[in-house]
Amino acid sequence: MPSADSDLLDTSQRRTLLTLARQSIEHGLSRGCPIPVDLSDYPAAMGELRAAFVTLHRQGALRGCIGHLEAIQPLALDVAENAFAAAFRDPRFPPLTPPELSDLDIEISVLGPSQPLSFASEEELLNMIQPGLDGLILEEGGARGTFLPTVWESLPDRRDFLRHLKQKAGLRPDHWSHDIRVRRYRTQSFSE
Repeated sequence: MPSADSDLLDTSQRRTLLTLARQSIEHGLSRGCPIPVDLSDYPAAMGELRAAFVTLHRQGALRGCIGHLEAIQPLALDVAENAFAAAFRDPRFPPLTPPELSDLDIEISVLGPSQPLSFASEEELLNMIQPGLDGLILEEGGARGTFLPTVWESLPDRRDFLRHLKQKAGLRPDHWSHDIRVRRYRTQSFSE
């Protein structure tokens, strides 16, 4: 289920989004809100409804990650809002401070559409997962969690990946039921 080539962003578009993300964080430091986005200032691809995550790292450590799993707004707006939210509203971290900006690394992951997986057992699900490629959304009842494909870098084993995803969703790592639903998606990820 790779993304269609027409959905991939070129080098210039990726650079534009990374610049926008940094500008939105800088705007947030000075004004307390995301940078306003005028879609007429951006290429047409930035105005398409697309979902994105913005991940921040500082000195190699995670510093924030916020995004949307569904396309709810134009890509440029999604990136600007998620960059601001990753810097100032990720509940796992205090708001970003001005001294942190100079060594902040920004990564953007633009999501493709998600597809539900059909499986009868945890083993069957594990055999369907493609390490390094698949992002997963796991849901059961009110519990929900996602891991971007970049998480495979730190959790390369399928079983470990799934156990940690269950924990992120608020479930026990060894939890299993036939009510678990999983959707798979792919991303185009790029960083500064």
